[in-house]
Formats: sequence, C-alpha cells, structure tokens
Amino acid sequence: MKTQLLDAVTEGLPKEAEPRPAPWVANAAVLWEHRRLLARAVVVSVMVGVLTAFVIPKKYTSVGRIMPPDNSGSSMALLAALTGHSGGSEMGGLTSLAGSLLGARNSSALFVDLLRSGTVSTDLIERFQLQHAWHKRYRVDTAKYLARHTTITDDKRSGVITVEVEDGDPRRARDLAQGYLEELNRLVVRTNTSSARQERVFIEQRLQGVESDLKKAQVALSEFSSTHTTIDLPNQTRAMVDAGARLQAEEIAAQSEVDSLRQIYGDTNVRVRAAEARVAELQRQLVKMSGSATAEPDDGSKGAASSDELYPPLRQLPRLAVPYADLYRRARVQETLYELLTQQYEIARIEEAKDVPVVSVIDSPGIPEKKSFPPRMLVTLLVTLLGMGGTAAFVLFRQRWEQVADGDARKLLAREVAATVRARVRRNGWPGGAA
Repeated sequence: MKTQLLDAVTEGLPKEAEPRPAPWVANAAVLWEHRRLLARAVVVSVMVGVLTAFVIPKKYTSVGRIMPPDNSGSSMALLAALTGHSGGSEMGGLTSLAGSLLGARNSSALFVDLLRSGTVSTDLIERFQLQHAWHKRYRVDTAKYLARHTTITDDKRSGVITVEVEDGDPRRARDLAQGYLEELNRLVVRTNTSSARQERVFIEQRLQGVESDLKKAQVALSEFSSTHTTIDLPNQTRAMVDAGARLQAEEIAAQSEVDSLRQIYGDTNVRVRAAEARVAELQRQLVKMSGSATAEPDDGSKGAASSDELYPPLRQLPRLAVPYADLYRRARVQETLYELLTQQYEIARIEEAKDVPVVSVIDSPGIPEKKSFPPRMLVTLLVTLLGMGGTAAFVLFRQRWEQVADGDARKLLAREVAATVRARVRRNGWPGGAA
C-alpha cells in the first residue's frame, strides 16, 4: 500500500523534481560507455611505458664507505677516564660539553666538506677526463654534473661516511668512487699542518743547505790535495821523516866510506870517484826531499809540488798542515752534520706519517652488477596511469563540453579562439594549413 502511494506521488511530480544520481555515478557511467577507448588507451600507455623504460639510459651506482680518524685527543680521553667512575646523566652531559670546549668533535663533517671541495672535483675531472667523457664544453658544467651524480652522506651516530657515484659506465662509477677516497687522502696529507710536518720541512731545508756546504768543502779539500799532493798529511809527514832519516844516514855512511877510500887510494882512484858520486846523489835527493822553508803562495803555481814528485817537500809539510787541517776539519764537520740531519730527517718523516690522519676504508667501491636507474616497472606503471588518467579526463571533459548550450559565452569564446588560430595557421602556411 505504501509503495503504491509513493509511486503515485512520484508520478505526479514534475521531471525536474526527480532525484539525480551522484556525480561519481554519472562519471562512471560515461567512462563505462567509452570503455573500449579506455582499454585502447591502457594498451597504448603500457607499450609507451615499456618503450620509455628501455629507452632511458641505464645508470650504475658504486658505493664506498670510509671511517675518518678519531681526533678526540688525549685530553678528552683523560676527561672521560676521570669522570668514568661518577656515572649519571649529568656527568655524561658535562663530558660532552667539555669535549666540545676542548675541540673534541667528530671529524665527519670536515671530511664531507673536503670531499665536496672544488679541489677534489677538479682533480677528478682532470684525472678521468670527465669533460670529454661527458661531452661538456665547460669545466664548471662538468663539476656541476659530477656533483649532481655524487651523493655524500655521513652517519651522525657512527661517523661513517658513504660516497655514492652514479654513472652510465659501471667501471667509471667504480673508478670515480675510488678516486674520491684517494683524493681525500692526498688532500689531507697536503693540508696537514702538524708540528711533525713543520719539523720535517725545516730539517729538509737545513739538509739541503748542509749538503751544498759539504760538496763545497769536499771540492776545496780535493783541490788542495791535488795541488800539494797531500793525501793523508800525518802519515805522509811520518813517512817523509823516516825516508829523510834513512837518506841522511846513508849519506853519512857513504861520506865516511869516501874518506876512508881517499886515505887508502888517493883522490884520483876510480873507487873514490864512484863513492863521491854516490854521496853527491844522496845529498841531492836529501835536498830535494827537504825542499825550501820560505813562505810561498798557495795558488798552485809555486807552492805546488812538481808533477814528478809523489810527496810534498819535507820543509813544506808544517806549512801545509794548517790549511790542510782546516779544510779537512770543515769537510768532516759538514759530513758529520749531514749524517745527523739525514737520520733526523728520516725520523721526522716517520713521525709525520704517524701524525697524518689516515682515512680507513670500510667498503671499497666495486663494479656494480645491477643498474640503479631507471626502475622499469615503476616507469611503465606511471606512464600507464598517466595515459589512462589523461584519457579518462578527456572523455569526461568532452562529455561536459557537449552538454554546454551553443549560446553559452564559454563555447562562443572557444569557437572564436579556434577560428583565430586556424586563420593564423592558414596565413603563415604552417604544417596542416593552406599555404
């Protein structure tokens, strides 16, 4: 009874008073009516998505992880040891506050800034010829491209720094990631200003000066020895004195023999003359060995020994001893100083190597086996959704546009704009229009 009454009342109402369906129901009905068009759009979108996913160049990512050295210092360690027995959160806060005041902080941020510095990027660009490999005209564009494809992050808790480099060539990606680590070590060594490095630089400069002085002293000693035939003056003096004593003894013995022969045979005897000749030769050799005691210049013209003499004259040995001893002492002093500085230089190099912070590599970059971009499934799904959504929007918009009255201002404006565009196309002779 109630149903019949409701139908009668409804029939008596005008058409406009009938309840309208919800907007989403009307849109769904329109889309269902054009379901074949939507299906074709989905198929085409899937094909375009797959093609797009395979056309996009592959990218490979190589990852390297490093752990910077701990620069907390001995003062922080001592403070932690002193406060370790107290316990409590308050002491922990005091320890961290004191650590910040003493400069004991994590060096991860510093190393991240060094990795992002222009020095590292410039070295990598020149080292791997990235400007040519990436077909960039300017180096600044190459540096920006490298920065966009490099991700450097640090873990605030552990301090581990991660370097990720993305490139189309997996080997170049590995080489660039490894290059970042190597350039970081070089930059740390180059910018190190520790006391050990300053000591090494000072000793190195001093060693160069001492080496030059040693060469000059050795050259002066060798020239003096060559000019005056002084090889080992103390031993030469002892040898000359012994030789002179033997000659003098032989000369005295020969003179005694001459005197005895002269008393027996007379002055004209052959044996006497032979003995006298031997005495004369001994005297000549003794005079030649003794030399002159007068002061002569040391320019090598007069004071130098003649070419046929193996040793300097005996009377000149005391005069040559002073300059020889002075030159020999200078050479020995410079040689000893050079040996000491060489030892100190090697020690300073070892200390500098200990003092330079060395980056510890946790994971060395390797050649990536799988691509990191693009995600083909995601690209295909996204293009499909965009194609289907665009087609649905076009169908709904066309349905709404057909329902607009011909005299509506919006439709009149659209027709006027379309007519103007077509006229412009025909006038300019663009593709699709009449020339």
